Amino acid sequence: MTSATASLRLEKLTPDNVLDACRLAVAPEQERFVSPLARSPAEAYVRPGTAWPRLVFDDDRPVGFVMAFLDVRFDPASPHDRPRSGLWRPAVAAGEQGRGYGRFAVDGVCEEILRRGGRRATVTWPAAEHGPEDFYLRLGFRRTGEMSGDQVVGELDLPRV
Repeated sequence: MTSATASLRLEKLTPDNVLDACRLAVAPEQERFVSPLARSPAEAYVRPGTAWPRLVFDDDRPVGFVMAFLDVRFDPASPHDRPRSGLWRPAVAAGEQGRGYGRFAVDGVCEEILRRGGRRATVTWPAAEHGPEDFYLRLGFRRTGEMSGDQVVGELDLPRV
């Protein structure tokens, strides 16, 4: 961990910090790309075996949120589908972007996927101008050519350790 990220940590959602997650808000121009953050704790609650919700803290200040989905099949009946793990509703609070929080959150999810034996991280993003595609491509994700509804599917091969 570098000195720039020494104060950063991911924390599991708890009764003590769940309201911090619900209070986070993205920049107004990004609201169309992200579900309301208050929805994520509810999703995590009803998918406890799949969801991995975490708050991003810089010292004692919540600055972002990320949830992972771990080892999920999108369509188990499809012979072309495979188990997937990846990012689900990542968000950095308005006024906090450009400080490495998003990259830190993505790295945390990737570390958890590796810890569980996964070798690939996936994410979806809207196929829209000014969306988050450039962020994901800079992190090494690539388009798979698949779509999930109106969302582009991207994936990142994780290093074998």
